Amino acid sequence: MKPPDPRADKRGSSGGRTDVAMEQTVRIGKLRIGQNGPFFLIAGPCVIETEAITLRVAHFLKAAGEELDIPVIFKTSYDKANRTSLDSFRGPGIEEGLRIIRRVKAETGLPVLSDIHRPEDARKAAGVLDVIQIPAFLCRQTDLLLSAAASGRPVNIKKGQFLSPWEMRQAVEKVASAGGGGIILTERGTFFGYNNLVVDMRSVPIMKGFGWPVVMDATHSVQLPGGEGARSGGQREFVGHLARAAVAAGADGVFMEIHPDPDAALCDGPNSLPLQDVKPLLRVLKGIHRLVRS
Repeated sequence: MKPPDPRADKRGSSGGRTDVAMEQTVRIGKLRIGQNGPFFLIAGPCVIETEAITLRVAHFLKAAGEELDIPVIFKTSYDKANRTSLDSFRGPGIEEGLRIIRRVKAETGLPVLSDIHRPEDARKAAGVLDVIQIPAFLCRQTDLLLSAAASGRPVNIKKGQFLSPWEMRQAVEKVASAGGGGIILTERGTFFGYNNLVVDMRSVPIMKGFGWPVVMDATHSVQLPGGEGARSGGQREFVGHLARAAVAAGADGVFMEIHPDPDAALCDGPNSLPLQDVKPLLRVLKGIHRLVRS
């Protein structure tokens, strides 16, 4: 069967766009994100390793966001259920993890995001989280999508590495059918070959054609899945390149995993950014965003 023609969903040479849904705005606390909203950042450590590291990164992001006037949504995971190896660190679990995330929210005032892997966790997670995230590997799981939407929180759906951008319309329609607080779509690369990903920047305008804000996951997009045998590798030296290209292509925000010492991180260290690299990159991204919107 012939695949759908992605040209129906991307910007034409005249700058117009065909088959485009009405632009939607997502409310996250006081933040409004969308076509006419500010450039924003979703960031934090891949997984909760310790309460101290989590709080350190959160306070860093709070200060960076205020200094650069960039809205920040704090991200971390209480359970990484899709690790490469059985022996890989997964996190503290939902009870302890949500307690720590609640403390981040109370101390910093930042809106918070984490991912769920089971439909039955959506209601409990929504009691703390401002945004519920659907992991890329699970973006076709109907019950998970519907449960997340039914929680009333905005849902960030990460595009599966195995999907074309136009196929994400089905995930959008599932979540939209259950109401909820809105949708964010996140590009994070597509399987290219053994242990490698590639990013097609057409994905940004194509998914923006569904009407919802689109985010670029600049750190997972440089991941090398299973590239180190029992763990994934990564090429963090390309994070800035992909982030800049995505914002130039129209991305509304950027997702990045950051860590005080990525080489010692218990999850996704090879593709995480060290703290000192974050603000210089954000300054450039904000400038590109302003230029594109003008």
